[in-house]
Amino acid sequence: MSKQNVARVTVDHDRHGEPHSPQSSAADDSLSHHRNARSTSLFDPVIVWEALIESFRKLTPSQQWKNPVMFVVYVGSLLTTVLWVQAVMGQGEAPAGFILAITLWLWFTVLFANFAEAVAEGRSKAQAAFLRSAKRDIAAKKLDDPRYGSNYSKVAGSALRRGDVVLIEAGDFVPGDGEVIEGVASVDESAITGESAPVIRESGGDFSSVTGGTRVLSDWLVVRITVNPGETFLDRMIAMVESAKRQKTPNEIALTILLVAFTLVFLKTTATLLPFSLYSVEVAKAGQPITITVLVALLVCLIPTTIGGLLSAIGVAGIGRMMQKNVIATSGRAVEAAGDVDVLLLDKTGTITLGNRQASAFLPVAGILQQDLADAAQLASLADETPEGRSIVILAKNKFGIRERDIQSLGATFVHFSAQTRMSGVNLQGRQIRKGAADAIRAYVEDQDGKFPKDVQVLVDDVARRGSTPLVVADGPKTLGVIELKDIVKGGIKERFIELRQMGIKTIMITGDNRLTAAAIAAEAGVDDFLAEATPEAKLKLIRQHQADGRLVAMTGDGTNDAPALAQADVAVAMNSGTQAAKEAGNMVDLDSNPTKLIEIVETGKQMLMTRGALTTFSIANDVAKYFAIIPAAFASTYPALNVLNVMHLATPSSAILSAVIFNALIIIALIPLALKGIKYKPVGAATLLQNNLLIYGLGGLIVPFIGIKIIDQVLVALGLV
Repeated sequence: MSKQNVARVTVDHDRHGEPHSPQSSAADDSLSHHRNARSTSLFDPVIVWEALIESFRKLTPSQQWKNPVMFVVYVGSLLTTVLWVQAVMGQGEAPAGFILAITLWLWFTVLFANFAEAVAEGRSKAQAAFLRSAKRDIAAKKLDDPRYGSNYSKVAGSALRRGDVVLIEAGDFVPGDGEVIEGVASVDESAITGESAPVIRESGGDFSSVTGGTRVLSDWLVVRITVNPGETFLDRMIAMVESAKRQKTPNEIALTILLVAFTLVFLKTTATLLPFSLYSVEVAKAGQPITITVLVALLVCLIPTTIGGLLSAIGVAGIGRMMQKNVIATSGRAVEAAGDVDVLLLDKTGTITLGNRQASAFLPVAGILQQDLADAAQLASLADETPEGRSIVILAKNKFGIRERDIQSLGATFVHFSAQTRMSGVNLQGRQIRKGAADAIRAYVEDQDGKFPKDVQVLVDDVARRGSTPLVVADGPKTLGVIELKDIVKGGIKERFIELRQMGIKTIMITGDNRLTAAAIAAEAGVDDFLAEATPEAKLKLIRQHQADGRLVAMTGDGTNDAPALAQADVAVAMNSGTQAAKEAGNMVDLDSNPTKLIEIVETGKQMLMTRGALTTFSIANDVAKYFAIIPAAFASTYPALNVLNVMHLATPSSAILSAVIFNALIIIALIPLALKGIKYKPVGAATLLQNNLLIYGLGGLIVPFIGIKIIDQVLVALGLV
């Protein structure tokens, strides 16, 4: 048995849950640990405590300046603090107790915004801490010559440089990221992916990439290191997850500019109210001029502090939600781009179809019973361990009750498939049964002095036209019929494509199949379009065409031949099981190597944008009630007619102002869970989404503050604080 076969047997053994080695339990522990790390509760006590401390650490001008809206609140808090000190010294513009109450709640507003961001960062840092725990300085066997069997010297993994070649044997940890140049082995990647089932890594092909910190379970590998210390995939993942280094996305920058514009408008408006108030009191000879403390309170309540305080947390949480799905995003830009995707390029095999063709029908030629064809096909497949071969055995059993025979008692000799013959089969009791490609079986039958019936070719063409693969079965010189092997479209995938279509996203299937086969599968799966006989150049051209039309394109890939297209795509999800080139080209890495994850990634990006839009709507609507609270309180003494705006019947001017400020601070805390978790995703169009936002968050933003401010006012009166 070859090393490759040994490795595959080991993998199958482990997947059935039987212990392979002491590493198995370690892998299970790692899996459990990983799942625990990913399922951190929304307000984990450790994260909350660290976030509280971090909230105070962020009270520096350099930190606050990053959020212009909250920086205005920060400056206002400093100003009212100075006014309170002045009042304590007997020179205050208002009672010291009132100024102190306003000042404290303004500081709470700043701290609550800091807390929201710190909680989101804390969740991401907890995930990064788990990834960091997988890092270790591993002893490496550095080879003198880049081949198996040459002498090696043991060095620290941290001493390895790009281009060094190492030997990794069963039980050894992989000392650094690299490409397998010789050998094949099963590798435990649970420290990275959380999956306990080992995977195969081998030289040549799309599964030659290995990651530092993983462990070889069987056989050996010769690996060429592809990165220098500090540049490993694990290092990059940790940097990606660390939210402190998160850059603002274009959408977030645009929204920030809008919020700053609102803030500047209200700042200018508020600044003009002081001279207006002084003039009004002078002319009316009644009332008291508005104080700076009240003006600051009015400004803070009118500017969009709710969304301003939660904006950064929403972005950080978006990256965190990707991580919970076991997807590493290089930045918030990639997550946000996923939410704006217009076109999805999906590989057929493993994404749209199950990846293994399954026998679906036995099609006999004239004069042959279908059961006889099934019997011969099953005999020829008893030693065929491929998914296709096993499916033939199962179909014959299910359809005709033909049980597997005792191959030893039959004295059978099996003929295994080879690239040269392109067929396989069995010799038993004087029979020579073969199954394989139509032209290969034709040549075999004619060599046996048999005749290849014309209706066989008709059956073969019909099967191919349906998008399936035909296998012809012959018993010596006699052709029996055709087995139809069908690419099985995944259950529920068609419904997912309908949802994507409702969201305005076009789906395109990418396949190396011919156009006839591709068209049949595309129609069954329900995709909008397909690219058949796809080459790297064709994929790249297709992406550029859609981008030239102003569309954002997402795709998945795992091979070196996918790297150019991944580099061009706006959202490029590389499979962790793929090559180093693919992972370098992508802006996301799926640790589970599940191509269908692309659909979930798009949904997560949409969810982040929907959450931001919903909270922005709420924040703007939320300000209306504060007009009815603060403006009558500030100006009714000069203009008694303004008392008609006191629709909430708040007790006193001081109570009205303080209630509005308190509500403005508390609403940030109340909305933190929504910002972190995101609103529930629904695949609806932009018009419906806008309508829902206006109805739920717009109307809610109008009503909730009136209720909240009134309740706070009653509490303040009941406690005798105003």
